[in-house]
Amino acid sequence: MARVVRPGGTVAAYAWDMLGGGFPMEPLRAVMEAMGMAHSMRPPSIEASRLDAMNTLWRDAGFDAVETRAITVQRSFADFDDLWATYLLSPSTGGMLDALPTTQSEQLKARLRTSLPADVAGRITYSARANAVKGRVPE
Repeated sequence: MARVVRPGGTVAAYAWDMLGGGFPMEPLRAVMEAMGMAHSMRPPSIEASRLDAMNTLWRDAGFDAVETRAITVQRSFADFDDLWATYLLSPSTGGMLDALPTTQSEQLKARLRTSLPADVAGRITYSARANAVKGRVPE
């Protein structure tokens, strides 16, 4: 990016805070790991999602005025079925969940349901966090 953006141009990116628990699918990932289930929800360069690593990557690439920040969002679902349907539709988890044997899928759903408390209306809300970085190509 540093080579193709014009001088003075800005380059920005974000990554889910995988090591800090900010991944949007973190509740599912944590329950699967606790159950000893294999999954592929982590990217190959997990360390690169840290704020300090992103800062270093941008500075080492030669960017000026490098800034980083964490962005926290709330994920809300009408109820557990809404949450599960979202996980089934996700490109990163849908196929994996569909391939589970029924017994294992039901156990996973039960443990996930108890790990995500719902409010009195049945809504489930939790946070996800991304780390962002931006820098300017030197003039």
